[in-house]
Amino acid sequence: MLLGLITVVVLAATGVWNPFPRLWDWVDRSEPISEPDVAWQQRVGGTPRSVTIAGDTVIVEQRTRIESRRLADGGQLWERKADWSAVAGSGRESVVAVGKLLDKGYEVLDPASGVTRRRDNRAIAVWTYRNLLLDAYCVQPTDCTLRAWDPRGATPLWTAFLPGVHSGVLADNPELLGTRRLGANRIDGGVAGPESVPPLLGFPVDGRVHVVDTATGRVLQNVQPGREERLAVVGGRLLRIAATSRDGSCYFVITAVDPATGQQVWRRAGINLRTADSAGCVQREDPQGARNVLIGVAPDGREAVLDGYDGRLLQVGADGEKLLAVDDRYAVVRSADKDSLFGRELSADRTRWTRPAGGKSGAALTPYAAVLTEEKPSRLVAVEPRGGRVLVELRTSANALAVGPNGMIIGEGREIGYVRWGAAGAGVPPPDQGAVPVPDPADTWRPPSDQGSCGPKKELCSGGK
Repeated sequence: MLLGLITVVVLAATGVWNPFPRLWDWVDRSEPISEPDVAWQQRVGGTPRSVTIAGDTVIVEQRTRIESRRLADGGQLWERKADWSAVAGSGRESVVAVGKLLDKGYEVLDPASGVTRRRDNRAIAVWTYRNLLLDAYCVQPTDCTLRAWDPRGATPLWTAFLPGVHSGVLADNPELLGTRRLGANRIDGGVAGPESVPPLLGFPVDGRVHVVDTATGRVLQNVQPGREERLAVVGGRLLRIAATSRDGSCYFVITAVDPATGQQVWRRAGINLRTADSAGCVQREDPQGARNVLIGVAPDGREAVLDGYDGRLLQVGADGEKLLAVDDRYAVVRSADKDSLFGRELSADRTRWTRPAGGKSGAALTPYAAVLTEEKPSRLVAVEPRGGRVLVELRTSANALAVGPNGMIIGEGREIGYVRWGAAGAGVPPPDQGAVPVPDPADTWRPPSDQGSCGPKKELCSGGK
């Protein structure tokens, strides 16, 4: 036996025959992370911090490195040392911004080849969207420049002056004054990928809010909130949310202002946007919502969805119902008895589909699918947001990490896998064309009254023209 072992070691050392890699592969072989099985499954170098589908690639962000994999089979395309990454653009026009913590600057990489398309050595913060990339650099703490780029562009579309951004180097997508998305267990917060840039963004600088028009770069407002106010920029409006402590309760008033004119456009009292805690009604949180809608609680305890642009009540739930996910067009609601999930269309305020559910069901809405989680037994389900048609149903304890036009990435630990729509007999939705989506005519979003532009890629005009 000793002679045989020595012979094997000698053969392995000389490269003639080496059984050890195959033996280790057999010992370390991964079990399938779902049933039915995924289209492919790969073990990445470390536990992913984020996963994003970028055209025909999958970008996996880990603690100290970024890697790109083919969406078709999961094979690795390239790997890069970096502390953070963020995807901008849509479909095959996507790019990957990468950088190092505590270091200024970033690089814009091609997702498929890893080739550097653009390099910047000054920026301290980067914000990524489907149709725009923003960055900011400061020559002095109170002298900063905000720049807008086409994701694959080489020159800025516009620049704007800001008297500061934040202190220090901020890396990717630092928080702005908008809305907080509803979360769900086993669904990553970035599952939907980058979204289209809002018409207006609110930058907090030294206790003030600077409202920037993302089509032109104009700074429309420079506002100081009142002592009992919190400011948010949602749906092309500047919201002033006042919370007053009186008679042992918090009383809320929401006032929406058109930043271009400074005029009040709507006002609502009594809707609690969950911005305040119980200690003296101090508002420490952004309002809940997504894109251009807000989630609030009516005085009778029922949850409501408001249009940020004009203040309309798009939906008021029944007693005991719970909103699990919402965007501009749809909402996923759990019934009061916790036995059902409803898919509702906000523009019509009607239920489009119903599914059985449990008390711990979760949900998230993406442009391509509504992702649902179920417990005991653990399942991930993807359905069409409007009609509820099942795209895929998996028996798995894995998490939903990223959703694309033709499938989604799931993961557990270091294992990630891709499941295509249509697994187990489900239908396949129309493929994404890789372009910036034209706003749905039923959407509630409209550009601010004085915007005067179709946006950097004409995405704000009907038909993209």
